[in-house]
Amino acid sequence: MSVGSNFEKLRKLLEELFQLDQADLDFGIYRIMNQKRDEVVRFLNKDLLPQVKQAFTQYQSADKVEVKKKLDKAIDQASSLGADPESIPKVRELREKYNSSAIDVEALENDVFSHLYNFFRRYYNEGDFLSLRRYKEGAYAIPYEGEEVKLHWANHDQYYIKSSEYFRDYIFTLSSGKRVRVHLVAASTEQDNKKEATGKERRFVICTDDPLYEEEGELFIRFEYRPDDGKKKQDALNQEAIAKVLGEKGFEEWARELGRLASTEKNKNRTVLEKHLGQYTARNTFDYFIHKDLGRFLRRELDFYVKNEIMHLDDIENESVAKVEQYLSQIKVIRSIAHKIILFLEQLENFQKKLWLKKKFVVETNYCITLDRIPEELYSEIAANDAQREEWVRLFAIDELRADLTGLGYSIPLTVSFLEAN
Repeated sequence: MSVGSNFEKLRKLLEELFQLDQADLDFGIYRIMNQKRDEVVRFLNKDLLPQVKQAFTQYQSADKVEVKKKLDKAIDQASSLGADPESIPKVRELREKYNSSAIDVEALENDVFSHLYNFFRRYYNEGDFLSLRRYKEGAYAIPYEGEEVKLHWANHDQYYIKSSEYFRDYIFTLSSGKRVRVHLVAASTEQDNKKEATGKERRFVICTDDPLYEEEGELFIRFEYRPDDGKKKQDALNQEAIAKVLGEKGFEEWARELGRLASTEKNKNRTVLEKHLGQYTARNTFDYFIHKDLGRFLRRELDFYVKNEIMHLDDIENESVAKVEQYLSQIKVIRSIAHKIILFLEQLENFQKKLWLKKKFVVETNYCITLDRIPEELYSEIAANDAQREEWVRLFAIDELRADLTGLGYSIPLTVSFLEAN
């Protein structure tokens, strides 16, 4: 495989890692990602490949200079003894090594990009990094520090962020000033912050009956959030919804505005409706993990990968010195470039973690306080409050309390004596 194809594979993977494929999403963490977008794109498109070439040039020239010094020293020693330098085996060996030290940089670059792709690919899964350390084919290893009992699960060092409970109507305004509301009429979610089982994921599906209606000059698009019997991806369901909305009879004027182009570099034919449906479904279905210490995790796993997948002791024992030095130069380049990528990823992940751990503002509180904890001078105000009385009737059926020898009965309005007795 050529350097170009391996480099492109790595670049596409890194675009996914840096979430550059979600550049048109403008909410939450994606807004922060977009601020770093130019810096990341510049690194991928302009800096990554030249940095690899420059790193190999540096190590190659260093190796060559060292060999040249040894060769010159051997020639001087032979000449001082009156011998023909070219007849000395040591001189011939060093000259051959010097001439062969013009290593195949293209082949080494190919290996570097291949290893970088394999490393980041093995720990990356559907938008998150998971601790799935592959020891050998079909077997996993876990970080172990001598504990008597070690409990481990793949995401033990991550926070799970469930976003599918953020269900609200999504409203956007067309260029004409008209408003469109994406309205959810039914939804069910996993409880207790559980992640959905594979194959049973819920999707946003446009309603079969009355998908559209107009009310007070506003267009309502009705959706349900449920498992899809056809097990289609959300993008496919969005396309079905778009076709249904734009083709619905009686809403041609709305369809003309919703069908206008809002193209992107990747999707030249994207419509206004597709743009907003994509944002609405994404913000409610992008569950994800935030790593507690991504930089430390990836650097530790990189060392493990280098020792187990790249640095083979048998090769070091059997190869020539020149090959081993070339071999070590390759490892240095892999580590150097990988650390640059890890630094980028670490900055983004730490920012997400900082937002997640930030203390949240309290926007509403509701307290339930028993009467014995409230000052008695407030009882007259409470007794006169009809809303409070009606709630007690609904919750505790206080209207069934009748006056008897031991207590006062229910009345409208309530009396202070009734509150004191109960």
